[in-house]
Amino acid sequence: MTKQNLLSETISVMQNHVSVRSFTSDSIPKEHILEIIRAAQSAPSSNFVQAYSIIHVTDKEKKNKIAELSNNLKQVSECSDFLLFCGDLKRLEYACKKHGVDIEHDTLENFLVAVIDTALISQNAITAAESLGYGGCYIGGVRNNPGQISELVGLPDKVFPLFGLCLGVPVNRNEVKPRLPHEIILHENEYDEGKYPDALNEYDRRMNDYYKARSSNAKETNWTKMMADFLRDKRRPHMREFIESKGFTLR
Repeated sequence: MTKQNLLSETISVMQNHVSVRSFTSDSIPKEHILEIIRAAQSAPSSNFVQAYSIIHVTDKEKKNKIAELSNNLKQVSECSDFLLFCGDLKRLEYACKKHGVDIEHDTLENFLVAVIDTALISQNAITAAESLGYGGCYIGGVRNNPGQISELVGLPDKVFPLFGLCLGVPVNRNEVKPRLPHEIILHENEYDEGKYPDALNEYDRRMNDYYKARSSNAKETNWTKMMADFLRDKRRPHMREFIESKGFTLR
């Protein structure tokens, strides 16, 4: 029996995930979007708080403005559907008020819960979409201008945008990008950093071969070089002030 035969359809979809940034002009039927959202909502949630909201941006002008503000003009403006994923404790404030309780939202723990809940539901969303034959890519560039995007879609206090998700019918699918070998990220009983030097050298060789051979945007680089370039500077330092403006000093 082959490996493929041993895999469930869901695992196969997950292991063949690729980011899709070019879409056809075909639209996703509304009923499919709703099924994707329902599947996404099945994600686990800490204490069942469900501390997230999704803004489905269907207004073309708003979508184009988000494309500009996030510096992702092509993907956001051309995708069939754009979903903005937000951490949300506003709805929980209403739940507390119903019982005469003042919400203690302004803690690092509650902020983390909202971020984690939102990340989990978004992963379910892309898996569900890909199982239906669609493709997509996440847009972290939403955090380039979170204040303006919040105003554009009317986010109140205690609600903050984390990332977007472009969905649509793929023009084509790129090759699957090799992930870190499980031996690197999986530790047994104790954290073992001693394996990193040799393992990362081998992964760099593998990624260099991948980048040179891929069918689009071929280049000469490797994983550790890309990470060093990515992490050498502070990124989006404005996010602390923005998060505080939404009511989170993270006590």
